[in-house]
Amino acid sequence: MGMRTTHLVQTFVLKRKRLSPGEQIQAPTASGALKRAEAMAGRTPGTAALSIVADDETGELESATILGRFGEVPDDFAESLGG
Repeated sequence: MGMRTTHLVQTFVLKRKRLSPGEQIQAPTASGALKRAEAMAGRTPGTAALSIVADDETGELESATILGRFGEVPDDFAESLGG
């Protein structure tokens, strides 16, 4: 059972005046995810850089960490990561 860490940028878009998840973009490193999220925040209402650790075989989520938030991110976003 091997664990794999994935770094993502989650964008947020406005739908019916509410923030909703948009595109997810994979980044090679945590610092890369932070830089990309910060850069994209100027083009979207908000972004978050994430580090996800999951079981490589089953895909089961071990942990999800928000590395940074830029712009508008839903208040309950951190809670929704835990499932």
